Amino acid sequence: MNARWKQNGLTVAGGKGQGNGINQLLDSCGLYVDDDQTIYVADQSNHRIVEWKRGATSGQVVAGGNGQGSGDHQLNYPAIVIIDKERDSLIISDRSNKRVVRWPRRNGTSGETIISNIVCWVYVSDYGNHSVMKWVEGAKPGIAVAGGQGYGNGLTQLSCPQGVVVNQLGTAYVADRWNDRIMRWPKGVTQGSVIVGGNGEGGQSNQLNWPFGLSLDRH
Repeated sequence: MNARWKQNGLTVAGGKGQGNGINQLLDSCGLYVDDDQTIYVADQSNHRIVEWKRGATSGQVVAGGNGQGSGDHQLNYPAIVIIDKERDSLIISDRSNKRVVRWPRRNGTSGETIISNIVCWVYVSDYGNHSVMKWVEGAKPGIAVAGGQGYGNGLTQLSCPQGVVVNQLGTAYVADRWNDRIMRWPKGVTQGSVIVGGNGEGGQSNQLNWPFGLSLDRH
């Protein structure tokens, strides 16, 4: 495949400056593109989800747009939107309300909270301190969930970690960059295990060379 990128892009939503007009966006965040190339935008600071048909010069508010708030007809800094095609509805991450909302895709005037009281955690690869930290929203100190025992290649240590992925069980998978390995740290343990690499820097099938990121495939 010989792919080429056009030098100039095409504006498909917004582009008329910041604002709350139907042809404007304000701090837009996540978006979803449907099969017919209709675009759904989480218009974050306007507290709404806007639908943009292909070729349209203005959008249509399909969720929220009733001011910032926590009512069933409101959103509060929505961050992500996807489509549930089976139920023909929008699934919205209503960030500052700490909830996930299901909203009818067509002519919906209010949403239904399907997940509430979400507590947010942030996991950070602390490259310089050779650790992975977990930060609970509102807390000042972080919690070391991997490494934190100084620079080194022991099973309790990391060496300039980069990418990190955490699964639903709280297990952290870490790209341990300068140790040329991927490590697995189950929740609550004091040492990890090497699951990929760890055989020195190189290009052989059992080696890695400064791994930077990683992703998990459920299959």
